[in-house]
Parts: sequence; C-alpha cells; structure tokens
Amino acid sequence: MQTASRYQTLFEPVRIGPVTAPNRFYQVPHCTGMGHALPKTLAAMRGMKAAGGWGVVCTEYCSIHPSSDDQPHPFASLWDDDDVRNLAAMAEQVHAHGALAGVELWHGGSYVANLATRLPTLGVRSMLGRTDPIQSRRMDRRDIRAFRGWHRAAALRARQAGFDVVYVYPTHGYLVSEFLSRALNDRGDEYGGSLENRARLLRELIEETREAVGDRCAVAVRAAADGHGDEHLSGAEARDLFGLLGPLPDLWDVVVADYYGEEMATSRFVPEAALESKVAYVRALTGKPVVSVGRFTSPDTMLRQVRSGTLDFVGAARPSIADPFLPTKIREDRLEDIRECIGCNICYAYNYRGAALRCTQNPTIGEEWRSGWHPEKVPPGDGRSVLVVGAGPAGLEAAHVLGKRGYAVALADAADSAGGRVSLESRLPGLGEWARVRDYRLGQIRRMGNVALYLGSPLSAAEVRDFGAGHVLIATGARWRRDGVGRWHAAPIDGLGSATVLTPDDLMRGARPQGDVVVFDDDHYYMGPVLSVLLARGGARVTYVTTAGRAGDWSHYTGEQQRTQQQLLELGIEVVVSTTVARCEGEHVWLACVYSGRSHARKVSALVLVTSREPDDALYRDLVGDDDVAPTVTIERIGDCLQPAPIANAVYAGHKAARELGVGAAAPPLARDRGLV
Repeated sequence: MQTASRYQTLFEPVRIGPVTAPNRFYQVPHCTGMGHALPKTLAAMRGMKAAGGWGVVCTEYCSIHPSSDDQPHPFASLWDDDDVRNLAAMAEQVHAHGALAGVELWHGGSYVANLATRLPTLGVRSMLGRTDPIQSRRMDRRDIRAFRGWHRAAALRARQAGFDVVYVYPTHGYLVSEFLSRALNDRGDEYGGSLENRARLLRELIEETREAVGDRCAVAVRAAADGHGDEHLSGAEARDLFGLLGPLPDLWDVVVADYYGEEMATSRFVPEAALESKVAYVRALTGKPVVSVGRFTSPDTMLRQVRSGTLDFVGAARPSIADPFLPTKIREDRLEDIRECIGCNICYAYNYRGAALRCTQNPTIGEEWRSGWHPEKVPPGDGRSVLVVGAGPAGLEAAHVLGKRGYAVALADAADSAGGRVSLESRLPGLGEWARVRDYRLGQIRRMGNVALYLGSPLSAAEVRDFGAGHVLIATGARWRRDGVGRWHAAPIDGLGSATVLTPDDLMRGARPQGDVVVFDDDHYYMGPVLSVLLARGGARVTYVTTAGRAGDWSHYTGEQQRTQQQLLELGIEVVVSTTVARCEGEHVWLACVYSGRSHARKVSALVLVTSREPDDALYRDLVGDDDVAPTVTIERIGDCLQPAPIANAVYAGHKAARELGVGAAAPPLARDRGLV
C-alpha cells in the first residue's frame, strides 16, 4: 500500500554500517520479563513487532557470561550454544518480516548479585550492588582480559544466531559504565585516571566486537548524552566521549542519565519527546546514525525528530508495546487506529516482578505465542447478539473486540458518558493521557455499524432478561470502600461515623475538602499520592499517611516512587509512613505506628480513605440467582466487577472474554514455554 506522502521520510531505508534498515522505526532494547526463561514467547512477541512494520527489533539486555546474572529478572543470555538456538528463533521471526534483529550484549558488573549462578560479581572496584548485601570483586588485568574474551565470544554467538546489529553497552550503571566513572574508577593503570584511560575498555570492546562480527553485522553503542551524573561522568565529559569514540560504531543509541526520572518516566511526570534537547548534538558530533527514545506516539513528532537532524531512527520501547503495528498504521494513513501508549509503565512493573510484560493499551502483548493472539486480528464469532453492561475499560474493550468478530453488540452504561473509571481517573493530576484507553476504543466502536452504545441507561435484571441477548457480559466496575477495610484493617475502622469520611470516588466526582485533611493510603499505588496532590493544589493542608514504608510504594515497580515522594514533599505535604489510621473520635483521627502501636491524635476536617475496592456486582448476582434465566444465555462478569485491579487487568479481562466468547470448552489450553526451542 502506498505510504501517506507527508510521512514518507519515516519509511526511507537507512544504512547502518554493513546492513540496511528498511525504515526509520527502531524498537530499542527493552525488558520483557521473558528473556532466557520464555524464548518462544519472546520470539513471537518480537516477531509481531516486525510484522507490524518496525524496521529494527532488538532484544532486551543480553548477558554475555554466567558472571552477569540478574535473577529474578529473566534477562536474555548468550552463554552457550543452547542460548544461540533460543535467540536464533527470535532473529528468524524478525527476519521473516524483512526487519533487522539487534542484540544488546550486557554485563551487569557490581549492579547484579548473581543469585542464580552464585559466581562472584565483578566491578571496577569492590562495592555493594543494587539491593543485596553482596560486594563485587575488584577486577585485575586478568579479569579485564577475561571479560573482553567473554564479550567477543558473545558477539560471535550473536552473529551465529543471525543478529544484524550487535551492541556494546556502557551505560545505566552496569560494568562498562563503572570504568567510565570518575568516582568509582580509582585505578592507577591504563584503565583509570583520564577520560581516555577510563574509556579504554569501551574502545577495546567496540573494536573487538567489530573484528568478531566482521562485515556481517553492524556495531551499535548505547550511551548517555548527558553523562552519568556529575560525580561519575559529567555532561561535558559525555560530549568529549562522543567526540573521542564517535566514528567507531555504526550507530549510537542515545539515552540520558536519569533513567527512571526522565528516560523512562511515566506520563505523570514527563511529556513526549522530553529527551530531544539533550540528545540533539550527538548526530552532528559523531557523524553516525543516531537513535533515541521519547515515548513517541505522534507521527508528526517523529517526523520532526528526523527532519530536524536530531535522529535518524525513531526509537521506541513502550509505544511499540502499546501498538506493534504503529508503523503500518502510519504508512497506511490510519492514524485513528493507533493505540497510543499512555505512559503508565505497567509494562515495566511486571518485568520488574519477574513476569512477562503486559500493557494497559495492548492486552495481546505476551500472548502471541501461548494464546495465539494477534493485536489486529480476531476470529469470527457466531453472529449472535451480545449485551455488555458497563462502558468502562473492560466493557469498552469487550464491545470493541466483539464488534470486530461480527457480533451484534449493545453496550449500555448508567452514566451519561463512557469510560467508567478511566474517565474519572484521567481528570486527576498527571493522568490525562490515560484517557487514551477510552478514546481509542470509543473511536473504533463508533465506526462499527454492529455496535450500539446506550448511555444514561441503568439496567435492572428484568431489563437485561427482556433484552433477549444471547450473551451477557457484566462490566459494572467497583467502588472504593468507605469503611477503611484493606490491607491493614480486616474490619471497619472504629468511629468513622463521627468523622467526615471521603473516598477517591467522592473526590473524582468533585468533592474538595479544605482545612487539615488526612489521606490514608493502604492501596500503595498511585491513587493516594495523586489525590494528595489534587487536594494540596486546591488549598488543603494535606497529611499523607501510609502503612507502607514510603509514598506510593508499589509505584517502585513502575519507576515512579522517587518522583512521587519528591512531588509530595515539594508541595508541602507531610508524608507519614509505616502508620495506620487506628480509629476516629469526632474531629480527631488516631494515627498508630504499624510496628510499635504507639499512637497520637490529629485534628482533621476530613479523612480520605484509599484502602480497597468492592466489586459492583449486584446486577450479576440478581441475574445468576434467578431461576428464570434461560440456560442458553451466558452471563459473565469481567473487569473490576469480578476482580478489582489496575486498568490493564480490566482491559485484558474484556479482551479475553470477547475473544473467547462462543468458543467454550473448545478453547485450547495456554501453551507452556519450557525453554529450548
């Protein structure tokens, strides 16, 4: 199909040393939670991106040797011939669609603990790593020679596996970046001291990798444009480093020093294309092709990066997860069909937990191999009518997929607007991009003649029965509890009847308490901190209280926790951790330490409880408890109505129910990925 003329530049082939990328869409190395543990799952997921038009598709960080083991995170690996076979499967699936396959060779150095192999970790000096009370072993010259040999051997295996782009990786705090650090590298030999000496190992790796892969593969380097923080590698030194080594690789993959706070920050804190000003100089200085990221979702922003000379390749991790077919949709001028990344980082959270990634926008990610799901294709249905009650994230996704399957769908919601919790939450500070979950699905549904949307339509069990649909999906959501029951309290908090108690639902619908307000967060994700910001900006004096040891504790997995707590403190919000609301007495709440039990009273004008949610499943129970329901009608709960959880879970539940409707017992079991292909 002919490319939309205004985006033709994005589809130009670009040479990377000895290989040529078919276009400028470049899926940079990103974690998946699959790696060496789920090679078939990984290969199918990466292959789907190539099918969707990404011109270069890379692995996640790929360990070169057993002395670099990041368990429990399932990294990729190229330790031996078995790993070659596993990763060759990925390269083959990427090549099948005309894309280049890239591999990011990696050694974690002091950062990792080698929990699986139990080998000593290696570092430029002996120091503590990320979390475990284990120190690295200081590398001597023999260790450096051995490391260079491991890296070269891994490059040869990468070539054997069929990769086209082979990375050297001197950033993000891993081993090679330790050598670049003024603060960490205290060596007195040729690998320490001046920048040229501290960069010696990096130079050797680039040169030796090129010698190993020959003219079969391109050599890429991933480096930070602004250094690694002033005490390690300043921004000025980073420029000098690019000047020193600029011509050596075939491609520079440019990042920034602040990984969580800027490079991979969520949309709560950082907008699209935020790295542009910091990375713009690299291309002119090195004379080599450059790729970088910026959570690009706008084709016009992508085009500007290239036309301005900032980038040669539009790099993406999260946008390629949210929509593997983003390049194809731009090429075909179907911009309204793009599932834009919302920047929630739920993908990263599950990799961090050691599980395969998932996505709020794309429920098929990670299911390509084990479930046979395609992000753009669904099997035809039996044509019967379906009633979906509730137009929140689960109901919208279900109606969207059912419509694509050819069902006659009626989507009803009691509210006057669609979106459910997505519409409410997207109006909170920093969550505006989350409305894309609603807007994408509404946009698809409105172009379907077989899907009818009925708003302002509360339905009783009798009305559902009278509707006469062949299938009924109940997606009526959940509500925040008003009694304080959650992780800490198994029973309601004493004395709540004497206090002004509000829930997130109240605040999202416009309640704005003033004076001294306590926000009690027993949920530990984003809701408590975001509501605290909302109230503080509205003039209230807010005390944020949580049973966890830090604000928004679970957002550690999404990379937001530090920015979350920083934001609260900058707004003058008092943060009280490891504390529960023990009871209420009139205008006072009693706060108690979760460890000692010691408590004290605090006078408040209102108490906001962010504890847990209760499914709104009364309609479902009315239906399944009625003997008059015809046995030919299937009734199913989906989303928060069944299991309150993050929005990503609700979208997945809606997709799964819609894709599998009518299949029943014929649905194949989930395939199990057991290693070697």
